[in-house]
Amino acid sequence: MSDTIDTWLTLQLADSAFPCGGFAHSGGLEAAVAWGEVRDDQQLLEFTRVSLQQVAAGPLPLVRASHRSRSICAADEWCDAFLSNHVANRASRLQGTAFLATAASVFPIAELASLQQQRRSERWPGHLSPVFGAVTALLGLPGDRAARLFLFSALRSLISAAVRLNVVGPLQGQAIQYHLAPEAEQALLQTADRLPQDICQTAPLIDIFQGTHDRIYSKLFQS
Repeated sequence: MSDTIDTWLTLQLADSAFPCGGFAHSGGLEAAVAWGEVRDDQQLLEFTRVSLQQVAAGPLPLVRASHRSRSICAADEWCDAFLSNHVANRASRLQGTAFLATAASVFPIAELASLQQQRRSERWPGHLSPVFGAVTALLGLPGDRAARLFLFSALRSLISAAVRLNVVGPLQGQAIQYHLAPEAEQALLQTADRLPQDICQTAPLIDIFQGTHDRIYSKLFQS
């Protein structure tokens, strides 16, 4: 029965109807499209592949760390120091605080409300990866499932952004998402033992693109 409930909870958190603000961000893709670096499905495939590797090497160990501790404090500090790009840092804070506020409102768990209050009173940044790990732990999701859900959400959001930017159509986007699923799983397994002090930047060009997002004249996304 517990596995069944976990499955329903996972599906709810993965649903695009769960209002956590993730679809307002493109993860640097909009800037890459604006500067002509991503024009077609092949370039999108490579961009998404590299982005997944970056998520696995950077934010994902922080998801696991905060899941183990059921707290965001230590991992939040690591994340804030790691995200030196002001656009990425701002986006992570916005998504993290939105995810925590939504979870505290939707799920009747006292620890979630306490975590939200503590973040506010102690003025933690509330970055997405530490918040995601702590919230899923308090909801009772196993660590591996939480990590896989986080990586899936990153992949899904990139594909959704690409469709709205008219880089690919919905069918092409879903084909790319299916194609990259084994690589996402491999990245998940390869970084399973990494600690917060092991996080690293593997996609510096994407970081540079994202940092120029505020300079785009016309944009659909916040980042």
